[in-house]
Parts: sequence; structure tokens; C-alpha cells
Amino acid sequence: MSELRIAAVVGSLRAESYTRPACRHALSAAAEFESVETDLVDLRSLSLPVYDADADDAGDAEVLRNRIRRADSVILGSPVYHGSYSSALKNALDYCGFDELEATTVGLLCVAGGSFPTTTLDHLRSVGRALNAWVLPHQVAIPRARNCFSDGEITDGDVRERVEILGRRAVEYATIEPDPRTIESTQNVGADG
Repeated sequence: MSELRIAAVVGSLRAESYTRPACRHALSAAAEFESVETDLVDLRSLSLPVYDADADDAGDAEVLRNRIRRADSVILGSPVYHGSYSSALKNALDYCGFDELEATTVGLLCVAGGSFPTTTLDHLRSVGRALNAWVLPHQVAIPRARNCFSDGEITDGDVRERVEILGRRAVEYATIEPDPRTIESTQNVGADG
């Protein structure tokens, strides 16, 4: 296997986020493969003003785009906010487009304080399809996250296993041959104008 690069985007700005250690753990599982380089793209450490299409190179936008563009697989991690993904992740994804994500393998992970986090994953899957990414079938929802972590480590065995599988799948499917463009991506006029 030639060298692969797996990135995980932490879509939480909280210092004590559960998304961050979950993304780290997925990358640790990916790094167990030979010739795999990982990159934790922590949005807390980047300056990304609210996206303005007239100023799409603001702040650290080019840094973000370069890191995503270089990845063979990208794991998108988000807390659940109001049944969807975070505004921080939405803003970061607005700075990205086909150049960064088309034909890229994308994995999905979310953490929730409550017990029904799956709509967040559905929304992220729709974004991936609109950008013609290849979204992994395996996805990770972590409900009642406060019960699954201690000192930045995943303590729930089932959750840990699902996160590790996500990291491994990000490597195993990093070079999958892309499908023909999705109808969503062909109708995504916002990406070009």
C-alpha cells in the first residue's frame, strides 16, 4: 500500500469537546496501517470567519483547503446541535468544495448529549453526496457522550470499536474507484457560482 493521508475534521470549538478525542481515536486506528499519515484538522485552532463567497480566502481558508485537498480520506466529526451538525463544521465545509472533496472517501462521526444523533449524520451524508464524495456506509453516532468518555479517552467498549472501525474503513476505502457523479453533485450550482 502506498502512503495514504487520512484527515479528521473536528467540528467542535469547545475546549472539552467529545468530538476531538473521538476523531483522535479514529485517526489512531487509521495510523495502525503501514504507510498512513494522519492529520487532525482542529477547527478550534484555525481562523475561519463566517464564509463570504466574495472573500473565500479569508483567514486560514487556504490552510484548511490544502489540508483537506491532500487527504485521501476525510472524517467529518461534529457535535449534534439542534438535530444537525455544528455551525463551525458547516462554515469549514462552505470554504471547501469539489476541489477538496470530490472523489474523496468521507467518514462520518457525531457525538450527542442526547440519544438520537442520527439526523446529524444524514445531513453530513447529504453534503458529501452534493460534493460527489464517496461517503463510507459505516458511520458513528455516539449518544449520551458524557457517559462514554473519561479524561479524553473512550471508555465505552462498543463506541470504541465503532470509532476504530471508522478509522480502519477510512484507510481501506481511501483509494476506492469513484462512482459516476451523483445527481446531487451535478445540480450543485453553488459550487461553481
